[in-house]
Amino acid sequence: MSIKQSIIVGVERLGLPLPDGAVPRLAAYLALLERWNRAYNLTAVRDPDAMVVRHLLDSLSILPWIEGPRVLDVGSGAGLPGIPLAIARPEATFCLLDSNGKRTRFLNQAVAELQLKNVEVVRSRVEDYQPKILFNSVASRAFATLAELLANAGRLCAPDGRLLAMKGVFPDDELARLPPAYVLVGVYPLYVPNLEAERCLVHLAPASRD
Repeated sequence: MSIKQSIIVGVERLGLPLPDGAVPRLAAYLALLERWNRAYNLTAVRDPDAMVVRHLLDSLSILPWIEGPRVLDVGSGAGLPGIPLAIARPEATFCLLDSNGKRTRFLNQAVAELQLKNVEVVRSRVEDYQPKILFNSVASRAFATLAELLANAGRLCAPDGRLLAMKGVFPDDELARLPPAYVLVGVYPLYVPNLEAERCLVHLAPASRD
């Protein structure tokens, strides 16, 4: 099965509608990531079929919870989950934030090659980032603990926005240490086709300022 076919089958199993041209763009993104990976070691996953599951489908599994018009991917790394989500949601604007020059060079190249008009790449430490407008959704895939995410990126979320943290097993200990300025909206199990590992999404929101 080709990479495009694997993406099509996986997306169908996720039950997600994608815009026209999304599958070729997702495949092109993986091909670019695989090529850069040989020199820059952007991700530990090397096998293209594994990349479809562990990168593309894993990232797209949170699509139903993404709200625009402004979405921030904190610690974007190789563009995960931001680039797959941006391809799937062209009407929203995505900011990919990372402090590493090697990774942001790749992100800028990916945005240019894939002609992603709705994506901005920002090289900055999250604690130093000062956007002019706050974000409706702040997503993270591999950003330390929930407490650290909120301490560093919570201020970037609009008062009526949502913070979405992708996790493996249910993070009981982390949830027990949430700061009072944020409330837990829910923890949702994520279905990722062909992925054996447990995955979940933690949905947090700023507490009411009333």
